[in-house]
Amino acid sequence: MPYTLIKGSIHVVGYQPDGDTIRFKPNDRRHLDKLSGPPAKSNGRGHASLRMEAIDTLETHYEAGGQNLSQPEPFADGATDRLMELAGIRNVVWSNSRRSVVSADDGTEGYVLARSVDKFKRVIAFLFAGSASEADGESVFFDGDRLKQCANYALAKEGLAYPTFYSGLFADLRAVLAEGAADARTNGRGLYAVDKTQSGFEATSLMSITDQIVMMPKLFRRLSTYIVETGTAQGFKTALEANEEPVLDLRTQNITHLDTFIDQTGSTIKLTRAPEELVFDPMPQRTESFADLLAAGNRFDAGAFASGAEVGIAGTHSYGFHRRVQRLQHHSQHLSGG
Repeated sequence: MPYTLIKGSIHVVGYQPDGDTIRFKPNDRRHLDKLSGPPAKSNGRGHASLRMEAIDTLETHYEAGGQNLSQPEPFADGATDRLMELAGIRNVVWSNSRRSVVSADDGTEGYVLARSVDKFKRVIAFLFAGSASEADGESVFFDGDRLKQCANYALAKEGLAYPTFYSGLFADLRAVLAEGAADARTNGRGLYAVDKTQSGFEATSLMSITDQIVMMPKLFRRLSTYIVETGTAQGFKTALEANEEPVLDLRTQNITHLDTFIDQTGSTIKLTRAPEELVFDPMPQRTESFADLLAAGNRFDAGAFASGAEVGIAGTHSYGFHRRVQRLQHHSQHLSGG
């Protein structure tokens, strides 16, 4: 599948990188304009924010309700440190509390393979250290063998990142990443030695999920936001039902909601699918809080949707949801073969 190859350098000084986000300076800024989506944002130093495709590492600084939250530090910080190693960055010195990188041997040579820019104007890409034989800005065929050479795959294979797939990723690339992550889980590498995503955990407090429990970051973001807004994990699944977040279940090839795969009894929660069995939609930023959604009592009737009816969702919210489902259906039909 065609990806744009963009050469440049990798930077961390003055920034707060994490395990799946780092700064990249293209040698030729114009190549970023070849990517789909909104224009990529660059700062005054010419550095664009790079979001690693298909993986999600534990949060080191997630903002929810005015609070800056993180997940258990050994694995969150470990993924960050490993990403910098993979990028060839050495002698990293952090400020107090790891707020930013004070100094490092950065500006290392690297390149990305990318197709799009996300809603936050970050380049969504696979990151490679070193040089590439192809010309800068060239459209190249990207296959599973080359995928295994990128930092994204290394982090998944080493058990430092969860596979997290969105609707634009081709099926054969998904399969390679899924295989690497499954191998890490089977062998208990990295965070999988303590991962509670599928085995279940008790969310007794916000502190319990920030300091103690290792789970898929997407689940952490949804749950921590809910607890900040409501003060408890009680009712979390109901709030997800109201949020109507569409996902493609790769096991059945059905379009459904994220709450379908959440089991909750009291404050005990688990995901009933492996992360690599789900494909998410890059939903627009929510304007409603979970509390707002619960108060409004919005619901979506899947059977009614199948018959063409719209139930319990008003105006643009309904339209946006249906458009997201249609997009996932398109990718299910047309990308299932690569």
